[in-house]
Amino acid sequence: MNPEEVDIKGHKMGHHDREDIIGERKFSDIGQLIFLVLFLVLWVLDSFVFQFSTFLTAYIPIYISAPIGGVILLLAGFLAFKAHQKVFDEIRDPPEVITTGVFKYVRHPMYLGAILLFLGLNVITLSLASLGLFVIIVIFYEYIARYEEKLLIANFGEDYENYKTATRRWLLFPRFRKKEN
Repeated sequence: MNPEEVDIKGHKMGHHDREDIIGERKFSDIGQLIFLVLFLVLWVLDSFVFQFSTFLTAYIPIYISAPIGGVILLLAGFLAFKAHQKVFDEIRDPPEVITTGVFKYVRHPMYLGAILLFLGLNVITLSLASLGLFVIIVIFYEYIARYEEKLLIANFGEDYENYKTATRRWLLFPRFRKKEN
């Protein structure tokens, strides 16, 4: 299967010619790249050139914001790396829902890693302008995550529904629900 094929609904079919990797919305990759570039341009211009919305740095010193932002960036990198390893380095034959590794704690660890990247950079420089764009980026990731979850339910049915019930979309701790008798 050609990784650039798209179905009627506009999502990519396959990825790297692998049957065990479900598709994604047609423009999600380019959307992520566009948001990354926009964010970095705005963040650099606001944080280091014009400083039009970084007034909070007068109240919260860099020796507080930088270590907190650094920890967030480390977590972002860890999540994205481990999720990428789990999805692309392991072939699942037959295809199945990934519920181990970082996927045990969060349903979209690669997307969460990206969100935490933006958050970490925001925390370091306290740019309110880039924080505004960050909110839009989070909405975008929520949108593509929900879309991909529909594809996963269509492909894996009850297995994915059970995974959804047990694992949060974004937060890093498992969901605990009382079992009904």
